[in-house]
Amino acid sequence: MSREVNGFCKKCGFKYDFFKNYYYRCPKCGSPLDIRYDRSWNPEGRGLNRYSSMLPISVLKSVGEGSTPIVVREYNGLKLWFKLEYLNPSGSFKDRGSSLALSHAYKLGYKRIMEDSSGNTGLSVSLYSYIYGLSATIVIPKYAPSGKKDLIRLFGASIVEAPTRTDAARIALEMAKNSTIYYVAHTWNPLYPIAYKTIAYEVFEQGFHGDAVVVPIGSGGLALGLYWGFRDLYELGLIDNIPLFIGVQGVSSKPVYERLYGVVNIQGSSELADGILVREPPRLEEIAAIFKETKGCIVLIDNSDIIYGLKKLIGYGFIVEPTSASVIRGIEKAIEFCSLNNLKEVLVPLTGSGLKMLDLLVKLIKL
Repeated sequence: MSREVNGFCKKCGFKYDFFKNYYYRCPKCGSPLDIRYDRSWNPEGRGLNRYSSMLPISVLKSVGEGSTPIVVREYNGLKLWFKLEYLNPSGSFKDRGSSLALSHAYKLGYKRIMEDSSGNTGLSVSLYSYIYGLSATIVIPKYAPSGKKDLIRLFGASIVEAPTRTDAARIALEMAKNSTIYYVAHTWNPLYPIAYKTIAYEVFEQGFHGDAVVVPIGSGGLALGLYWGFRDLYELGLIDNIPLFIGVQGVSSKPVYERLYGVVNIQGSSELADGILVREPPRLEEIAAIFKETKGCIVLIDNSDIIYGLKKLIGYGFIVEPTSASVIRGIEKAIEFCSLNNLKEVLVPLTGSGLKMLDLLVKLIKL
């Protein structure tokens, strides 16, 4: 696929050629960057490359990312469309973004890759770095599940441990000053939310025409990508309405909730959901706007809500990690606290596999 693709900054107007340069954020003002390119709806084939005409770059070396199944279940009078994103190659939806980002790095000629992560993105980046023959370093919190660390090492990546997720980002930013390194920066890199648009495209083709989407919010890339994807479908005239969005954040880290509703002091912990422990999402304003524009809401969950969700999902046969399980109580709380009593069909992306942390799941669920 050959087309003109340009990166730009909405805030200051900086522009660059996507296929000649790489910036993980604007070099002039430090804001997140976006990508401008021509799009057309011409799905063909499977996986992410089915939607190459809607993406800025194709996946150069696919390992089967995308085309994940849908399972529909009834729950408390709702029809829940579970999108099994944990069945991607490395066990999470992050493979969609990593497949595009590493294709970009490879096309630009980088040999060294770096990323900071709570676990899933690090594993995903390690997998694709291995496939492309690139050297990867992953900066990860020391408390990340050992199963994820073992898999990162299995793909030949080096690990740098940090005290917290925030420290991991700080260390990675310092290391990223080396211009020979492609710093993936998934919380900044526009290729990640662009790749997540394909989830919306897939569920549309799989028959979902429901009224809501529930999604865990860490850096917010998944919510942003899903919104962009449904917006594309709406602008193309393929759907009549963009579904409302329900965001789920933990009481331990709730920046989008507080941006919308003000600072709150809530007792408890949500540390089990390590995937949503992001305190400073770079695209905070864009993410918050989704819930205003779709007339949705953000709800907060704690560890007891997460364990509750894990048990419910295990009952359906879904072996997912705690972050994925947060959405079950998220739906219930949205109905209770946000007056969303008219919901009928809800899209529920299950984002990460629990097989990478079985020891923890057994302790938490105690069946």
